[in-house]
Amino acid sequence: MCNGTLFENYVTASTFRSIQTSFYQLCLALDIDPSDSINVYPKLRLLDYWKAQKLWKLLDRKWELPVYKNQNAGRLLNVFVIGAGPCGLRSAIECALLGSRVVLVEQRDRFSRNNVLHLWEFVIQDLKSLGAKIFYPKFCTGSIEHISIRQLQCILLKVALCFGVQVYDSVTFVQILFPKNEDNIGKFFLHLLHANYFSVEDSTEMSGFRACLEPKGHILSEYDIDVLIGADGKRNTLPGEHLSLSHDTVGYDQRRYSNYATKPVLFMRVIQSCTGIVWEMRGKLAIGITANFINNKTAAEERVPEISGVAYIFNQTFFKEMYDETGVDLENIVYYKDDTHYFVMCAKKHSLLDKGVIRKDNDDVSQLLSIRNIDQEALCRYARAAANFATNAMFDFTSLYSSKCSVRLVERLNKYLLMGVVGDSLHEVSSCM
Repeated sequence: MCNGTLFENYVTASTFRSIQTSFYQLCLALDIDPSDSINVYPKLRLLDYWKAQKLWKLLDRKWELPVYKNQNAGRLLNVFVIGAGPCGLRSAIECALLGSRVVLVEQRDRFSRNNVLHLWEFVIQDLKSLGAKIFYPKFCTGSIEHISIRQLQCILLKVALCFGVQVYDSVTFVQILFPKNEDNIGKFFLHLLHANYFSVEDSTEMSGFRACLEPKGHILSEYDIDVLIGADGKRNTLPGEHLSLSHDTVGYDQRRYSNYATKPVLFMRVIQSCTGIVWEMRGKLAIGITANFINNKTAAEERVPEISGVAYIFNQTFFKEMYDETGVDLENIVYYKDDTHYFVMCAKKHSLLDKGVIRKDNDDVSQLLSIRNIDQEALCRYARAAANFATNAMFDFTSLYSSKCSVRLVERLNKYLLMGVVGDSLHEVSSCM
């Protein structure tokens, strides 16, 4: 198979696994070691294929920006990113551009989120500068300013791999492990005198901060970490406040730490005590419904206009007519077409009760929207299910979480770990915003 065909396979790959497989096949054909992070892109760009050259022209502009100092700004840093969502992948790309050795772990083995994101103009321009239209020609054509999360992940994963980010799926980050080998502190500084990165083999001589992972014994368990970025959303597993040095791990496990006087505190959690570091913002009850329907991409479907956002306060007649005819009472609705027909709407509680979607009223929102209290068939009818396949979900958009701090620096045995959170781990954003 010629190199041009291998590149085309990479560009058109549309799943998490197929993107990785096609990239490694391309690297094998070009005699590139994907683990040689800093040299992946310089070697990859030697591929002389017309579409590849179009991509390299765009990526070169990023690669050569003065702010990255010829990839020396972060050259001696080992970066570990948790989560392959859009923010995790974009953070990994930025760290790779700075010259760091970047690894990223994702607990899933597929991209399955068809939720559609509306993109700000500066985000569109950033993605175009990273070759988004080469990987996805329909990206933001005409007046379209949105994209499905799954498609966005595919684009960013391809860019990340080009820049030498090492990606591992089906790996779960559990907690941080403190450095243990006090006798080898001096070797850390000797390593800094060399231009090479720390390798897995090096870590057996000098143990720094490491990650406890599932499955156990994963190769990255021996990876020394200088910078840890949490991008695993509301699940966020990164610790927050500084812990006693008597602890061997940083993480939050209620059972494991029940006997400690000082328990680890996460970057994100509902405030339960005066030591909490996350704000919970709660306002007027807003119940969100998302629905994805199969897009058969027929001519009739293509003619259906999208709804970029209609709110009750701006179009009361529209929503009153909807309520009179269907009994569906909404605050707003958005409709986008992508791989699916995607709807997101905020519904009023009384209409969900009247239509039998919510079985019983409850002042406790978690109980109100628990799966046991939702009639799924009624929910599908409420969302105007019109196909054999439909996925629907209900969320509480009233309570949003925001980290009180975005970065923390941890020190032990003269070794430092910079931790940061991005995306929903930093600030949870309502899908209806």
